[in-house]
Amino acid sequence: MKAPGRVLPTLLLASVLASAAEPRTEHTFALSDGEKRPAATLADARFLIGSWAGTAFGEKMEESWSAPTGGSMVGTFKLFDGDEPAMYELMLLTVEDGTLSLKVKHFNADFTAWEDKADYVNFKLVKLSANELHFGGISFYKRDDDHLDGYIVMRNKDGVTEQHLAYKREE
Repeated sequence: MKAPGRVLPTLLLASVLASAAEPRTEHTFALSDGEKRPAATLADARFLIGSWAGTAFGEKMEESWSAPTGGSMVGTFKLFDGDEPAMYELMLLTVEDGTLSLKVKHFNADFTAWEDKADYVNFKLVKLSANELHFGGISFYKRDDDHLDGYIVMRNKDGVTEQHLAYKREE
């Protein structure tokens, strides 16, 4: 089964940009040449913990994050096309070399992987504050205890843009 046309290119192109803290778009950042990644622990990502629902790419989405155990946090993401699942992500947040890395595998609605068996997208932390996590290609902002904003970098024929993901905590 093929991924929906508007989702597959968008997310794959975002993953290409996940390698590079100067502004990249209005809400995302990249490392400057020679700049070191910031020190961070899983405690810096605790505001992600829980179940979230909202919108992404003009569609309904759901995302959940576990509390840190065994040196990692695990997340799941589901994007809908109308009332049907369009794609999934399995996410792993880990500490590597004293900072955070967000590893993501993408799946079609039938759970066939986008990446090869051993491959994944690795978003490396480039900047953080008490209520913000900025990975090369995706940023998370805690607005309050029940709302997050996410921004993912996209490249298309018009250049580099960002897409907004709006999260509301589920009860």
